[in-house]
Amino acid sequence: MRLGEIGTFTRGNGLTKSDFVESGVPCIHYGQIHTHYHNYTYNTISFVSAEKAKKLKKAKYGDLVIAGVSEDKDCVCKAVVYLGKQEACVSGDTFIFSHSQNPKFIGYMFQTENFNTFKHKYAQGAKVLRVHNKQLEKFQIPLPPLKVQNDIVEILDKFDTLANDLTNGIPAEIEARKKQYEYYRERLLSFIAKD
Repeated sequence: MRLGEIGTFTRGNGLTKSDFVESGVPCIHYGQIHTHYHNYTYNTISFVSAEKAKKLKKAKYGDLVIAGVSEDKDCVCKAVVYLGKQEACVSGDTFIFSHSQNPKFIGYMFQTENFNTFKHKYAQGAKVLRVHNKQLEKFQIPLPPLKVQNDIVEILDKFDTLANDLTNGIPAEIEARKKQYEYYRERLLSFIAKD
């Protein structure tokens, strides 16, 4: 199905880095999508005042926040899934994609070779490249039932942890394999202990 058939795109507005405050309403600036966020986030690193937030577009739980611009084709349309409890304001040069699917599943679809080829085709500009939301609405994805989406996300999350979180992923995997080995060792050798 096309993205435009399963959700809506809203363009961010008016948030600049000069609007950041120490604490307040969560916000995501498009540049941070390139430099700080990975696949998803529960918290933002920046905030704006409640007064400023009244004027800004906001992402809610499960929305994708998509960087609409970049200096190269591979980074344009990098997306982060927002899983925060409180709405987060977003800057101009971003899109909010709201939908009712598994948010991480949609986020992973934005990392596929198919999407990479798609955005390369529609990226426009000289120094700064952008893809317009009208083009994003046309991108087609396979859309399995939510149960299948959930299963796919569970598997991809495990691989992502192994590949990108070396401090947790690899030691956790080693520990899991060690426990698996010990379990099977005990099961396979348990006949020896029988009288």
